[in-house]
Amino acid sequence: MLQASRVTRALIFDLDGTLVDSLPGITASVNHALHHAGFSSHTESAVRGFIGNGSRILIERAVPSGTSTSVIDQVEAEFKRHYDANWPLGTSPYPGIPELLAGLKSKGHPLAVLSNKPEPFTLAIVNALFPNAGFSAIVGQRNGIPHKPDPRGALEIAAEIAIPAENCVLIGDSTIDIQTARAAKMTSIAVGWGYHDAERLHQERPDHFVQSIDELAMHCA
Repeated sequence: MLQASRVTRALIFDLDGTLVDSLPGITASVNHALHHAGFSSHTESAVRGFIGNGSRILIERAVPSGTSTSVIDQVEAEFKRHYDANWPLGTSPYPGIPELLAGLKSKGHPLAVLSNKPEPFTLAIVNALFPNAGFSAIVGQRNGIPHKPDPRGALEIAAEIAIPAENCVLIGDSTIDIQTARAAKMTSIAVGWGYHDAERLHQERPDHFVQSIDELAMHCA
């Protein structure tokens, strides 16, 4: 458990696989874009392994090996078009997350979101599903900010909310989140209910590993 302190801790959350289960919606849009290009579809289990590095790498992993850059561009554009219109059909908060955020907000913790999902989707999902969470910063994939595990997005959030990086906690379901926290000199909490296997998370040596919302609340208090 994080030691009790008078220092204000900022809590920076990953989005997909941490705050929301977006796998059904992502899978539907990936398969729509693949079908549109004449490619075969994937199971949710397969798409689960593609998620985490942004939409471009998601599509690069989904299309057949050797697919040309121009075709990947088309598939990614179709994925984004379909996802923009349909993400609400396959995206929902994990049970207990809204209550967790409300409790953390009431304790005075600044809250933020850092995602490798394109920023327009990140903003739309967070604002629609967590309208009362009071996030101090929301950062997604955009030009000028490299993907996690590059620490610049995390450090931008720390600067925006005026909390030193060493007083920030980065919470996510992937090895990328752990690596980002380490590079930014932030505390890392890995959650076990997302899209990365627990063994892989343990191998990356997060500062803390939690398997339930209640356990996460204890570490964040």
